Amino acid sequence: MTSAGRALPTELERPLDPARLGDHIDRLYRAAWALCGSREDAEDLVQETYARLLSRPRLLRKEDDLGYLLRALRNTFLNQKRSESRRLRTDPLPDRLELVADSHTREPEAALEAAEVFAAVAALPGDFRDVLVAVDIAGLSYKEAARALRVREGTVMSRLYRAREQVVRAVGDRTT
Repeated sequence: MTSAGRALPTELERPLDPARLGDHIDRLYRAAWALCGSREDAEDLVQETYARLLSRPRLLRKEDDLGYLLRALRNTFLNQKRSESRRLRTDPLPDRLELVADSHTREPEAALEAAEVFAAVAALPGDFRDVLVAVDIAGLSYKEAARALRVREGTVMSRLYRAREQVVRAVGDRTT
């Protein structure tokens, strides 16, 4: 124990290296976009996640940086949703949200398609969305996703299958 009352790191623990956080920003951004359903909200979510992570030193126990970052991103997202649900809404929400194409892409059809897929992923129930984001968007293996989400590998495969079906159905319903 240190004088501050914290335990000393063991061989299984290591500090999160702030200098390497930038290595994972693209994957976290894609994961955040899938969680939020909008590019702007995804940027804010990644920024908020990094701000929280960098506010104090973090110790990782038996896990990789990306898995830890994805879990932190998901927890930040859930905390934001909980906070939003407690706030009073002064305006009614619009009946239909319009999809905006990514102006940075050269193919507007691909941007519209990507926006539809991300919106469908964002509309999934939390357990399905988390697994789909971890495997298909962040690129984790089933084993890494299971470890990051703290579920069994079979659960990851089952939820991923169901999540993919729901996204295909949702996107198919919009195009027909």
